[in-house]
Amino acid sequence: MSSEPTMRAITQNSLGGPEVLRLSDRPRPRPVPTEVLVRVHAAGVNPVDWKSRESGGMAGLLGAPPFVLGWDVSGVVEEVGFGVHTLKVGDEVYGMPWFPRPASAYAEYVTAPSRQFALKPRTLDHNTAAAVPLAGLTAWQSLVDAAHVEAGQRVLIHAAAGGVGHLAVQFAKHLGAHVIGTASAAKHEWLRELGADEVVDYTRVRFEEAVSDVDVVIDLVGEGHDATTSRSLKTLRPGGTIVAVPSGVAPELLDAARARGLNATAFLVEPDGVSLSRIAGLIDEGVVRVEVEGVLPLADAAEAHRRVQEGRTRGKIVLSVTS
Repeated sequence: MSSEPTMRAITQNSLGGPEVLRLSDRPRPRPVPTEVLVRVHAAGVNPVDWKSRESGGMAGLLGAPPFVLGWDVSGVVEEVGFGVHTLKVGDEVYGMPWFPRPASAYAEYVTAPSRQFALKPRTLDHNTAAAVPLAGLTAWQSLVDAAHVEAGQRVLIHAAAGGVGHLAVQFAKHLGAHVIGTASAAKHEWLRELGADEVVDYTRVRFEEAVSDVDVVIDLVGEGHDATTSRSLKTLRPGGTIVAVPSGVAPELLDAARARGLNATAFLVEPDGVSLSRIAGLIDEGVVRVEVEGVLPLADAAEAHRRVQEGRTRGKIVLSVTS
């Protein structure tokens, strides 16, 4: 009698530091109607991954260990469930399935609704494409759906050189905005190459003293880091909007924003195959570049987490699942 097929995956049996991540064998998932089975070639690593590993992030939705982390996927469709019309076996796809529910992307196979994937950018290999979904959708949705950025507006992006930030800079520029980014000095020239009109070294100056009359702030840092969110209110002109991505909007911040005639909104990214198709088009047209600082084998997930947790990566860290 044949046994159920298995796959390699990174599991953790307890919450804790990077050392809890272990390579193990797990049952291979099967697609149900409207789902596809994707053979994962690469998986992106994001800050929400290490936060969830420790007990923060989306740990509450993952349930008690053991579980498999990860949401960024690039791979090939291996099987389609009943009712799938948008994808076929052999399609190269990328996506951010199920977020914020578990997707278990640090594995050789994932299953998810077909419309949570899109054809991956033709000009990117799987390792680079896997860096895009969560970061790209966060950048796109925060600018377009939450802030409604328009041409001619002044947009301030914190952590502009990070995985989300470097894409947000390019998306905002594509939308016609005047883009201002905060980053350490070593990354300024690169950010200008990506389209930033102004770059502020947050390690040397108080950004709220260097920047003013901003229409939109995309805060990718959070209030816990030197009160970045509340300090950002000082940069906004009346009627301006701050989108607080990592830490949300506390009642005190909302009150402070309203007192200044400002808008403050929390944000959480959603799976969105339609927007991923739009992003893929911008990448293939050469409008948007994707930065990957490092690619590590799946077995080195713990080291990938250590690097991302340091918070100083330029672009993204990716796990190569097929290497």
